[in-house]
Amino acid sequence: RSHAKEILHCLKEKYFKELQDLEVDGQKVEMPQSLSWYPEELAWHTNLSRKILRKSPQLEKFHQFLVSETECGNISRQEAVSMIPPLLLNVNPHHKILDMCAAPGSKTAQLIEMLHADMNVPFPKGFVIANDVDNKRCYLLVHQAKRLNSPCIMVVNHDASSIPNLQIEVDGRKEVLFYDRILCDVPCSGDGTMRKNIDVWKKWTTQNSLQLHGLQLRIATRGVEQLAEGGRMVYSTCSLNPIENEAVIASLLEKSQGALELADVSSELPGLKRMPGITKWKVMLKDGQWFEEWKDVPSNRQTQIRPTMFPVKDEEKLRAMNLERCLRILPHHQNTGGFFVAVLIKKSPMPWNKRQPKVHQKLPQRTGDTEVTAANSDNCSECITEEPTLAENEESKKMQELQNSDTEQSKKEGVCGPPPSKKMKLFGFKEDPFVFLPEDDPLFLPIQKFYALDPSFPKTNLLTRTQEGKKRQLYMVSKELRNVLLNNSEKMKVINTGIKVWSRNSDGEQFGCAFRLAQEGIYTLYPFIHARIINVCIEDVKILLTQENPFLSKFSSETQKKVKDMAMGSIVLKYDPDPEKPDDLQCPIVLCGWQGKTSLRAFVPKNERLHYLRMMGVEVFKAKRKEEESESKTEEEVQHRLAQTEEGMDVEDKEHDLVTKMEAEIGEESPHSPVESSAMEVENKIEDLDQSSKNANSPVSQGSKDTDASNVKD
Repeated sequence: RSHAKEILHCLKEKYFKELQDLEVDGQKVEMPQSLSWYPEELAWHTNLSRKILRKSPQLEKFHQFLVSETECGNISRQEAVSMIPPLLLNVNPHHKILDMCAAPGSKTAQLIEMLHADMNVPFPKGFVIANDVDNKRCYLLVHQAKRLNSPCIMVVNHDASSIPNLQIEVDGRKEVLFYDRILCDVPCSGDGTMRKNIDVWKKWTTQNSLQLHGLQLRIATRGVEQLAEGGRMVYSTCSLNPIENEAVIASLLEKSQGALELADVSSELPGLKRMPGITKWKVMLKDGQWFEEWKDVPSNRQTQIRPTMFPVKDEEKLRAMNLERCLRILPHHQNTGGFFVAVLIKKSPMPWNKRQPKVHQKLPQRTGDTEVTAANSDNCSECITEEPTLAENEESKKMQELQNSDTEQSKKEGVCGPPPSKKMKLFGFKEDPFVFLPEDDPLFLPIQKFYALDPSFPKTNLLTRTQEGKKRQLYMVSKELRNVLLNNSEKMKVINTGIKVWSRNSDGEQFGCAFRLAQEGIYTLYPFIHARIINVCIEDVKILLTQENPFLSKFSSETQKKVKDMAMGSIVLKYDPDPEKPDDLQCPIVLCGWQGKTSLRAFVPKNERLHYLRMMGVEVFKAKRKEEESESKTEEEVQHRLAQTEEGMDVEDKEHDLVTKMEAEIGEESPHSPVESSAMEVENKIEDLDQSSKNANSPVSQGSKDTDASNVKD
């Protein structure tokens, strides 16, 4: 959050000022405006089209800033109205949140941000489970979520309308997991996007809504079943059709028999122009036939049109529903897309779930720290306090039968593997298991000693993605997500969870620890580390981020003294702002580094380096010149040369394209990843190499050096 404020300052004081009085293709550039209804000026709107932003040389600097900061996870590009549902959820850091239809992940990113409202708490008690039915889109979701480096996010792959009841262990007994907040942003016809989506005009038909209504109602119903009493669920679509909106909400309210109510959010998000929900509408077929009531629908059309699509006729019932509390955002009111939002509060269990809960079965005492067995899952039906739907009863019967024939492998301690393929018809990649480190794992002792980890460090929350062989990466999840993982491995397809905190380093063992710190997880780990921390001044930070492998003699005398008595190996470099120097960077920075015999270097991905340098006022922009547009080959040579001069250390992984990313998420990451080099160093070396290649008249491969084109896509 402190970094967000610095970026905002940077935007206002530097980039927006440079856009003033700027003309592109004879037109004056409109200044970006903050969204009045979004808290703390953290959302801004620009009228610049994507084409102008990418192609105009005058806007290149601003474009590079946006691309680079997006890669780091500091900026997200998103439709303005789609930012509304997470804000209306009123998330607190202790909330258990389910995002039912989460891909591509912009709203999920907002939810993660809200969980980490207090940056002094490395592990908030809450978590986000982000679900999507599309396996490929789940990886897009992983990429979005990973930019935020949170140990409190889990991505799962299920049909939202039948997402299974999960269980957690509370005081030695299993209980059904009910969520405090649920985001239900359902698939829709998308007719609210008519301003930006040309296809809507060509393909729109009333049939779209009629086909989606049933699915939307099933997803929303499944959502409220899993909502805790007193919890809040936000239902949203980017459609303006009442069949997809008010009809779904009215049907849900009617069958809830008073268990749900629409929340009045008229006082929330002041400044947002909105219209009330509507109470009267008609239903139309593709051929133009209109129907006002269900009884008018001919029998041959009753499969296309359902009774839940019509408005409630009973005036008293309709008044009690308060449908006008729904929000309708119209495109012309504030230059946005069209959107519908309804906020539901659950006051009591759903009527079809009301039954006396069975007696909770006490779990057997565990001998080891982590134990995931099929037998534990068999207790599932004994502990559910709300009766599952009919479809889920069928599913649980099948699950019970299949669990009895489980293999011994799934009974290994601490292994949260994917369910065998025959249990669910799931397509896509076969995920590696999530294996928690046992409490007495010998792997952890040298790590604990080397970094002097605090006794409170939750080592049982460490996991790997390999059951056999060398563990190359160690990931970390929060205690609450560990609980979810361990108790639901048989019924849940987990795509990804946890942040990388340590990576195996081939040279590390000779220095006392085989694992080096990973930049992704350093802000989570830092509060627990008591050794190998070097406090650096702002000038030292600039040297670390602009030079590839600087000699110790280049650093301040204080830094040199601290390093002198420290053994070689992985280190933490910490910068604390000085309030007496308001012109200096005013947010703390924690970097992973490596101390060699005569040098000190930072292990930070390129875009993150650029982010810190920008905030310190260092100019990192490098204009593209036509003659430089054919240097991709030269850049490869630089990378190769840098990798050779490296002291045998593996460094932060670079982003690949989507397919590569998918493969990387499935298997273990390569121990020999390319070196992350500072922007300036690479640029200088490229120029030197380019000059020498020109002198030697050597041919250069044609390719673009445009970093945003290669870096922003994953």
